Amino acid sequence: MAPDPRCSALSNAMKAKGKSYADIAKAINQSEQHVIDICTGSKRPTDAEFNALASALGITNVPHEGVHATA
Repeated sequence: MAPDPRCSALSNAMKAKGKSYADIAKAINQSEQHVIDICTGSKRPTDAEFNALASALGITNVPHEGVHATA
């Protein structure tokens, strides 16, 4: 079983849309493991990856603070 996303917005959107990490990976043309790593905080996404994830899940306004901080 894949771990839950570190971001509550991602977790809620995945559940609401019924999307798996594999579904998201296919939608953004990345490997499933890469998407898991980003969503669980193991890797930091590029701006393009972050925006692609949000778009794939229909998330339109995610604050870049807390787990989204770039510093």
